[in-house]
Amino acid sequence: MSSVLYDTPGPHAKRRNVLYTIGFLAVLALVAWWVLGALADKHQLDADKWKPFVTDSQVWTTYLLPGLTETLKAAGLSILIALPLGALLGIGRLSDHRWVRVPVGTVVEFFRAIPVLLLMMFASAIYREFTTISSDFRPLYAVVTALVLYNASVIAEVVRAGVLSLPRGQGDAAEALGMRKGQTMMYVLLPQAVTVMLPALVSQLVVIVKDTAIGGALLGFTELLSQNRQITANYGANTIATFTVIALIYIVINAILTSLAGRLEKRLRRGRKSAAVTIPAQAGTTDAKVDVKSDAVSGG
Repeated sequence: MSSVLYDTPGPHAKRRNVLYTIGFLAVLALVAWWVLGALADKHQLDADKWKPFVTDSQVWTTYLLPGLTETLKAAGLSILIALPLGALLGIGRLSDHRWVRVPVGTVVEFFRAIPVLLLMMFASAIYREFTTISSDFRPLYAVVTALVLYNASVIAEVVRAGVLSLPRGQGDAAEALGMRKGQTMMYVLLPQAVTVMLPALVSQLVVIVKDTAIGGALLGFTELLSQNRQITANYGANTIATFTVIALIYIVINAILTSLAGRLEKRLRRGRKSAAVTIPAQAGTTDAKVDVKSDAVSGG
């Protein structure tokens, strides 16, 4: 079956795709064989290099799990603050009022242009010079502040692009039904734009989780990746094994986050097909309410 964006491959194209797949897998197998061979030559695959992660629970209870806890704490706080703040900034950028749209746009572009590394340095210096926050908590505050400022600005652009991607008829139809601009944004545009924005939002949430490692390298924040120094110092020269285990933990975390987002997207898409938007009747007309199916509020 063909569509506007995709043509079903014919017999020749199918054979060609199979050959491409076989070739890619062969190259991948050769690269993997070369990497494993190089590691074996350097004795990085020896059992004693990996044994601490299997037989010694102290590696996990003393280093990996506490580091993972700090990573999730910083990422969780950043996500909880950045998501609503980014949504507000995105809506502000769509405002009809210039005195709202221009300052919000300036803030978004400013923080979006500054690297997270630099924001963390600035935040750490400000907390050190102008606050009484303990040095034990200062790295966490600096990491969360930098991640919130940067990612809220990026999320604001995602929200703005998601709303603008909807057909203009969506807003026109809502206004024709008597909805104010705030009601149109809240009950018509944003709910539909969420499913459009979700892949980009999930990607940004994954970035937040990974960027906590910058705080460990720069500010001494005791997150997951920073624990590799303690593990290698206390358990010998097993740097490759340590980085591999930490990388696998990051992969599991981000896979869980992506899976949850996928389930949420499916639920939202099912909800859009059956949900109804209830619009209060205008004063002076009738006390009844008009139920409009979300799918009925379409372009045109």
